[in-house]
Amino acid sequence: MRNFKLTLCYDGGRYDGWQRQGNSDDTIQGRLEALLSRLLGQTIEVAGSGRTDAGVHALAQVCSFRAETEEDCRTLLAGIRQYLPEDIGAIALEEAPPRFHARLSCREKTYVYRIWNSDEPNVFERKWMLAVPQELDLEAMRRAAAALVGEHDFSSFCANRHMKKTAVRRLKSIEITRMGGEIRIALTADGFLYHMVRIVVGTLLEVGEGRRAAEDMAAVLASRDRMEAGPTAPAHGLTLWDVKY
Repeated sequence: MRNFKLTLCYDGGRYDGWQRQGNSDDTIQGRLEALLSRLLGQTIEVAGSGRTDAGVHALAQVCSFRAETEEDCRTLLAGIRQYLPEDIGAIALEEAPPRFHARLSCREKTYVYRIWNSDEPNVFERKWMLAVPQELDLEAMRRAAAALVGEHDFSSFCANRHMKKTAVRRLKSIEITRMGGEIRIALTADGFLYHMVRIVVGTLLEVGEGRRAAEDMAAVLASRDRMEAGPTAPAHGLTLWDVKY
């Protein structure tokens, strides 16, 4: 039995997220497992580095799977590329150490939320950015973001109110940069809670629009109350950007 590490990119716009679901055939994991099982002639189960939500994209999603095969990685990768739909791309495939697991071996992940901050239309990238035409106060957003960096209980920024495991995560950095009309909010952490990035972004946008004071962010975090944070930003602006092991 060999262990494989596969790196994917995908446009999540028409999928019901990464995770396989019994009531939907349109998930990334489901499509990939069906393809690999057919290609290799055996039942294949795939583990992803993280469960991207419905409509969320990936620039470098890492997954792992085990298979009994003599095929070399180059041949197998060519087969995967041949049969994947055009909105899912196989970037690289390599044989991994026996104990490698895409999720359990992961040290940190980076998500990037993209915002088109201009009153000019952006026709060609509208499906991958949130359009916010009004001016945003980036300095206030950076001050607010700074309060979240470090190891904290992020219950205020989690949409799963029945979560049994700990909500403590170590947020390594939040970088907010402007490139012309585009604003990128990049968050790097050892792990993320359900909808955590999108709720953080929604709250930062309230700060940027002047509807919330930057200095309130520490109190929102300390409250551990989802109702104290801002709205969940739309999924289509979010991309899983990088995964480190």
